Parts: sequence; structure tokens; C-alpha cells
Amino acid sequence: MASRFCRFTCVKCKSEIGKSTLTDSLVAAAGIITQDVAGDVRMTGTRADEAERGITIKSTGISLYYEMSDESLKSYKGDRDGNEYLINLIDSPGHVNFSSEVTAALCITDGVLVVVDCIEGVCVRTETVLRQALGERIRPVLTVNKMDRCFLELQVGGEEAYQTFSCVIENANVIMATYEDALLGDVQVYPEKGTVAFSADLHGWAFTLSNFAKIYASKGFGGENYFDPTTEKWTIKHTGSDTCKRGFVQFCYEPIRQIINTCMNDQKDKLLFMLQKLGVTMKSDEKDLTGKALKGSEVPCGKLV
Repeated sequence: MASRFCRFTCVKCKSEIGKSTLTDSLVAAAGIITQDVAGDVRMTGTRADEAERGITIKSTGISLYYEMSDESLKSYKGDRDGNEYLINLIDSPGHVNFSSEVTAALCITDGVLVVVDCIEGVCVRTETVLRQALGERIRPVLTVNKMDRCFLELQVGGEEAYQTFSCVIENANVIMATYEDALLGDVQVYPEKGTVAFSADLHGWAFTLSNFAKIYASKGFGGENYFDPTTEKWTIKHTGSDTCKRGFVQFCYEPIRQIINTCMNDQKDKLLFMLQKLGVTMKSDEKDLTGKALKGSEVPCGKLV
């Protein structure tokens, strides 16, 4: 029996956001399938019409068992007996025609993960999902998904990506402020509080700011401020120097971009050097991987858990 149990609903805000692929990646992290088939298997797409149309029609549950590390549970404040964790995940439809399925799932869950495309951002469906969750007095958490599009498809610069992600989060918070319940208090999501994650569902990795904060703890991490490596000083405003970049861009976005480019170019020696600087250890079986598989394995923020 796991020491901690919860029921969680995963809801996307429109079709093709990647919610079912993200669910497959979570299933892979639990050891039920391998990451290389995540997104193709569609573990929660059990109906023939879902497979034919490529969408989720009915809410489908799956139990995921994880063994958490002591480090990952350091900030956990609740009662627990051991490091085992069981999540009953309900994969719910994103299409507006199946809103009743989301409502039914929310009635029996403890939390909801709202998946939003990092480029397309908040849509009309997002408001419906958030209103439904808050109506059931469930605190939502948010993941800004498909970050791989920024690096591989659109080649988005660091500052542009930061402003885009900030806009997505701000728009979601405006909706939550509209429907917030006085009994729940502040239900808005904040990256610095760990209630916003950034993910690439297809490649099986995700991170919160705390992941990188641990890596850069000795440097005085500050995501919204600017850091100039030439002067080794943090500033509230941009200094005008070419080397001065926002903390999120310099310490989160750029390392991921560099590692993805290195993986795609199969530059193993350069990759090993970069991982060593970031304190990431490469497993022996991962050294033979190439391309997408290597990229999903070695992004410094870690795999979806």
C-alpha cells in the first residue's frame, strides 16, 4: 500500500494540446510503458472511436505508482509512511462538447492539472475548465506544455519565450481571480511557488523553477531579475550590456536550448562536458542514445514524474 494516495484529473484546454501524450509520459515514468512509445500508445484512449478520431471522448482513469526520493519529498509537510506515492490519474477530454466528462471527473478528484500550449496560450476552453475546477473547490496547477516547439520548430529567443510564458500564466490567473472562492483563498498559480510547470510531453521532460533553483542555489537564483556573468551581479533592470540576461533565460531556457542542440547534432563529448557543469550524471545505457531519445533523457530539469 502506498504511503500517499490522491486522485488527480488531467485536463487540456483544447484539442492537440498534448494532454494525452503528457499522460503517456507520466505512465512511462511509472514504468508501465517506455518513453519512446509515449504518445503513440495512448494508454487512456481505450475506445475504438477515440483511436479513430485521435481525441479523448470519455474520462479514463489509470493508477500510477511512484517511489519518490528523499530529496524530492524534503518540502512535503503532510503525514507519510515511506516514500511510495500512488496517483489515480483521470485523463479527461479537452473538447468543449465533452465538458460533462470533466465535471464528473472533478467531483471525485483532489487536484487538477491544466495543460496549456506554450505558444497558443490560454483559450476559451481554459476558462471553462478553470471555472469547473474552482466550482468544485479544487485548486488547479498549470503546466505550460510543448516547450520543445520553442527550440526545434519556432526557434524562439529566450526573452521572447519568457514574455510569452508570462502572458500565458497571467491570463490564466486573471480567469482564476474571476471565479475564486473565498474559502479557498488565493488560487492563482505562480512559478516561484511551484504551482506552474514547464513541459515537453512528447519528449518526456518537465521542470519547475525549484529544479533549477537547486542547481544554482549557490548563485542566488532570481528568475525575474537580470544577471550579468561579466560582472557577476544581479540587477532589477537590464544594464544594457550584451551579456546581461534575465535569470530565467540564462539559467533555465538557454541551458535546455544548448543541450537540445547538442543532442540533435550528436556531439557527445560536448554534451558530457555540459552535463558535468550542471551536475547531471549520464547513465551508461543513455550514452548509446541519439536524437530525440537522447534529448528526452538529458535535459537538465529531469523526466516527468
